[in-house]
Amino acid sequence: MGAVVMFVVVPALYLGLLMFYLSVVPVIAGLRGLALVSELHWRYSRVLNGVLRLRTPEYVTVPPYRPADESAHRNYFYGPAVRDLRQLRTLGARMYVRTVTDSFRRVTAEQFTAPSVHPAVSVPYGLTLHLGLAAGAAVAVPLLGLLFGLHALGILLLMGGARLTAGALRTADRAMMVLRGLPRGMLCPSCFERVPYPEYDCPRATCRRRHADIRPGTFGLLRRRCACGERLPTLLMLMSRDARLNGHCVHDHCRKPMNPDAGHMPELILPLIGGRAAGKTQLMAAMLMALENAAGNGGPAVRLADAESDGNYRVLREVLSIQGRTRPTQKALPRAHSFVLGSGRAERLVHVFDTAGERFVSRDETDALRYARAARTFVFVLDPMAVGAFWTRLDPQGPKVDRTLASTVDPEDVFARSVQTVRTMGTRLDRARLAVAVSKTDLLAGQPALLPERLDHSDTAREWLCEGLGLRNLVKTMDLEFDEVRFFCTAAVADGEGRVDPSIASFVDWCLQE
Repeated sequence: MGAVVMFVVVPALYLGLLMFYLSVVPVIAGLRGLALVSELHWRYSRVLNGVLRLRTPEYVTVPPYRPADESAHRNYFYGPAVRDLRQLRTLGARMYVRTVTDSFRRVTAEQFTAPSVHPAVSVPYGLTLHLGLAAGAAVAVPLLGLLFGLHALGILLLMGGARLTAGALRTADRAMMVLRGLPRGMLCPSCFERVPYPEYDCPRATCRRRHADIRPGTFGLLRRRCACGERLPTLLMLMSRDARLNGHCVHDHCRKPMNPDAGHMPELILPLIGGRAAGKTQLMAAMLMALENAAGNGGPAVRLADAESDGNYRVLREVLSIQGRTRPTQKALPRAHSFVLGSGRAERLVHVFDTAGERFVSRDETDALRYARAARTFVFVLDPMAVGAFWTRLDPQGPKVDRTLASTVDPEDVFARSVQTVRTMGTRLDRARLAVAVSKTDLLAGQPALLPERLDHSDTAREWLCEGLGLRNLVKTMDLEFDEVRFFCTAAVADGEGRVDPSIASFVDWCLQE
């Protein structure tokens, strides 16, 4: 009887239970497969969080996007996003293989190698779990691939959007530059070359990094993050007056500081041309004093654009106030005397170039005056005492005129050489204006035969130059070369209270007209 039970009843009962178990195998296998799929997705979310947010060492498989030669962190959608995608692919594959392998090993150990129940029970159950794991591993591949594909598609769309945004912002910034009359960039006040976009220093005092091109792109859209962590605006329109960065010229032979206001407003270039000791420096100082006086009386506001211009003006203002004579301009290429005229949308950055008279004599020297290419208004300072007819008509009974104050260069020679050089630089003089400033008229007081009483009009000043000083050929040449010529008799002097001669005001107004 025992044998019947052992060899007949028990196997029959086992086969019956096994047949019943086979009916629930799909449910058990499906639940185990679903558990594996859920575990894989949970672990994938952890990898995603680690790659995108935590960024701890165990989630880093590709070196960061900031080589030693880069001064700023890259915009996420200009490289780092693809890097994270590569890391996610690598770590996701590793996670998938490790999770599936560990699941199979765990089932094998628990159900086959060292089962806690009889093999007759553990083996069918282990096979069912293996079947569920295999199904779950197969189902998880397309699901994880779909998640990764959606992530990659989102990155691709955002990268395209970032580039379109950067292009739109650059276009808007470029349009602003064109509207400000700077289609070729800003003028460097030291080397006189056009700078499409300056290099800017990091505003953090402890950082010495200089950023070559801060416009929207690889290193930021609206803000650029310096390697030190400081954020810089990427557009000139985003720089408020108090947050303007220190810009520098980008040309290798210069690299000098530019005006903080460069690029934020239209620029006006005003070259002063004249021979040595013709009175250019004093005239420039008187022009600035006249603007300062006008601002105090309700006229357009004026302020010096940089520390060097401010320091030079203080010295010149003091010299004029004590009715002294300025020292000769150094022969080295000058830095522009820059000031901001007006306020609000009417602001203009004016560069006045006072160049040593020796440079207007030699062709090799005048070739260095590259700022003339950007000028549309020129000032020719004409010293009447440099003309021979001045001394022949001088009244010996009148007040003495110190001959040592006269320029030693013939105005006709200076003008001819200067015009030739400016023309070879590509400047359209037939579209430019010329203000002829007859200087030192304050020294001619008491010489009625030489200097008429009223020379406050361009036509009378022109007639005096033609008839009184015999410069008719020079005047005709000026009319032929320039679109418009205006003559002014000026006295670059000031009283002790800083009021300049009235002749300067009308001269300055005409020179600074749009």
